[in-house]
Amino acid sequence: MAKIITITSGKGGVGKTTTAINLGAALNGFGKDVIILDANLTTPNVGLHLGAPIVPISLNHVLQGKAKIADALYEHASGTKIIPSSLSVRELRNINSEGLKEVGKKLKKMADFIIFDSAAGLGDEALAAIESGDELIIVTNPEITAVTDALKTSKVIEQMGKEVKGIIVTRVKGLKTDMPIANIRDMLELPILGVIPEDNRVQEALVMKDALIHTHPKSKTARAYRHIAARIAGNADYKEKIPMWERIFG
Repeated sequence: MAKIITITSGKGGVGKTTTAINLGAALNGFGKDVIILDANLTTPNVGLHLGAPIVPISLNHVLQGKAKIADALYEHASGTKIIPSSLSVRELRNINSEGLKEVGKKLKKMADFIIFDSAAGLGDEALAAIESGDELIIVTNPEITAVTDALKTSKVIEQMGKEVKGIIVTRVKGLKTDMPIANIRDMLELPILGVIPEDNRVQEALVMKDALIHTHPKSKTARAYRHIAARIAGNADYKEKIPMWERIFG
């Protein structure tokens, strides 16, 4: 059964879009038909990350009733499908973010997984994306401000009658200043789906206009995203082959 997964966060800059793109690409790599939709209408980034910053038909046109959803669907060279939002300020007019729910219903007939990259925070756009999701994943960083905002987001989701599937902790540096993962889990009272290390290659992937799991497939970050995607896809037996030299020296 097709499923909409909304990736959300309490604050910006935590790695939400990077997570949405890499999870989508990883699920695609597992043979799933995936569509990544940029539900961040005011400050969209999915198209920028995947080399489609300006497209003739965007999600904005669909929400304005000027185009069909299939016309706003684009395929990346990797095979991952995306629906970008427009960078144009002019195309923000007459946008009804509540239309995301209807868009989601149509997309569920076109793919196995639809990933909504939500706007950060708890504004109307973010709430519309949350309301549209069958499953909610919160992205946060190991710092008290980000975790506090994640807690607020989880409480709002609960009040909306939705359930959070779990937390993905990104940009983990492994420093003493990082908030311990166990503390994050205890504070949020939610399962940790995965831990993503801080990685400069995320920026390299952005420059290369592709997902990190494609540009640097052997990196620890790529492996972490694939493990989370395997869990989402229900592939409980998934294991990565780690080279002997890395097991010894890594």
